[in-house]
Amino acid sequence: MRVLVLTSVFLLLALDQPPEVLHGKAVAITDGDTFTLLTSEKREIKIRLAEIDAPESRDPYSDMSKKTLADLILGKDVRVVVQTVDIFGRSVGRPYLSDMDICAEMIRVGAARVYREYLVEEALLSIESEAMAERRGLWRLEDQVPQSPVNGNTQAGECLIKGNINRERVRIYHVPGSRSYDATRIDTSKGERWFCSEAEAVAAGWRAPKN
Repeated sequence: MRVLVLTSVFLLLALDQPPEVLHGKAVAITDGDTFTLLTSEKREIKIRLAEIDAPESRDPYSDMSKKTLADLILGKDVRVVVQTVDIFGRSVGRPYLSDMDICAEMIRVGAARVYREYLVEEALLSIESEAMAERRGLWRLEDQVPQSPVNGNTQAGECLIKGNINRERVRIYHVPGSRSYDATRIDTSKGERWFCSEAEAVAAGWRAPKN
């Protein structure tokens, strides 16, 4: 009983802890939602921007998305409010340049979408809606973006691998000709997406079906 009580106390203390905040300089930009932070202790930390999703490499607007993030933070001192660490060991968080919320700014200018599956701040949705309405950035090209299917079962372009999220929230990809491919429908509003290769799907956190 004493062990249980102590465990509960430690758990409550952990939940009460403020989020980790990293400080440093953005020294490298990987793409529109990932960069490298160099801390004052000379530690390099890979940062994945939380709650947003930028176009993948080879997708339309990926270069402009990367350039937008670089223009905002490269070579500048930023602070990152960390939310979690992903399966690739990256710190997932919200970077700030002085008072500028970088995630919100990337959405505002149309350089990234809201990542609905991991959304915490609902206000990002209204910022995205405004960017869509004014056709800023990638929204000018939305009919050409690989993650945007012609319908739930048909994909424009050459990216034909379906990245599905099932009822248990497990991410599973299906290649053309596989058992569940034709029956799988993609809903990008739920975080589902299309991939150009199996390697790309795995890197993004999807796995192949077990049967």
